[in-house]
Amino acid sequence: LFPQNNKKFTPDTTAFCYNSKAHIPENLKKKNLLHSVIPTRVVTKTSHSQGDARSGEMNWPLDTHPLNKSLVKDSKWKKTDETLEKRRFFLQEFCKKYGAGNHPQSHLLHMVSRIYVEDKHKVLYCEVPKAGCSNWKRILMVLNGLASSAYNISHDAVHYGKHLKTLDSFDLRGIHMRLNTYTKAVFVRDPMERLVSAFRDKFEHPNSYYHPVFGKAIIKKYRPNACAEASNNGSGVKFREFVHYLLDSHRPVGMDIHWEKVSRLCSPCLINYDFVGKFETLEEDTNYFLQLIGAPRELKFPNFKDRHSSDERTSAQVVRQYLKDLSGTERQLIYDFYYLDYLMFNYTTPHL
Repeated sequence: LFPQNNKKFTPDTTAFCYNSKAHIPENLKKKNLLHSVIPTRVVTKTSHSQGDARSGEMNWPLDTHPLNKSLVKDSKWKKTDETLEKRRFFLQEFCKKYGAGNHPQSHLLHMVSRIYVEDKHKVLYCEVPKAGCSNWKRILMVLNGLASSAYNISHDAVHYGKHLKTLDSFDLRGIHMRLNTYTKAVFVRDPMERLVSAFRDKFEHPNSYYHPVFGKAIIKKYRPNACAEASNNGSGVKFREFVHYLLDSHRPVGMDIHWEKVSRLCSPCLINYDFVGKFETLEEDTNYFLQLIGAPRELKFPNFKDRHSSDERTSAQVVRQYLKDLSGTERQLIYDFYYLDYLMFNYTTPHL
């Protein structure tokens, strides 16, 4: 059905081969569309910038720094470490190959607005919603000394409290120093699973924001002859309607961080992340990261479901059930929408 997906993307390396059916679309090669998410230079000093840095510019992308592994004493982490090094190397090679030669402008404060700061252990964490971010923010609160345990921090305290600082709250000098010296981490997830997880969370349960803001607009535009109740309260959005909204270049409402691309949320070809974790190995990856930064021994990743705990977790099997409502073309278009995330983080082409 989709013969172009039989091709392979292979970076200029023999150390780590890309093993999925993903490909670089022809329009990307011809029009160099990667520049919108992989700029190689950023102009940072604007009228909105703070600080007294002599220069508002940095050299992009940032240099990479080897992780300090001196604090890891247990040999059980060897396989985890090898996997993480391959991920990081693969992302770097992808960015070198497809990000070179582009020079658009990007605003620094916006680019780092999703990055949380933990100064005591010198950690920067880029928040990717629906990829374990709630429990990761609990970890940061414990590391910051704001809580004694990750297990007794409420959802509201995590997401609506003002306990954690983001990198854009610092002046230019502070931003530059942290980007160049702190350990930078990002955790990602299979894009299709992340999309279905976001839909289930925001549209299948009562929600005082997503239903009236997104739900009403989606039903109005994509459901012919919608009943008055659905039009008025925005509840009951169907997955296919949500997908139509996602793929519409003229969306009635804008994008949202819960289904925005990681390539836009975290600028992974400008900010060379030292640690690329995955939701699929979230607990193992995070606990290894905690070893690397010298976190308290008793601190472990709190692997519990943050909300709707009685619901089945979004897995590949659950995703397949949702995709049954879509045509093959619609599934392909979702892949095309997220193709950079698939390629950068070496996820296999799903369910096409």
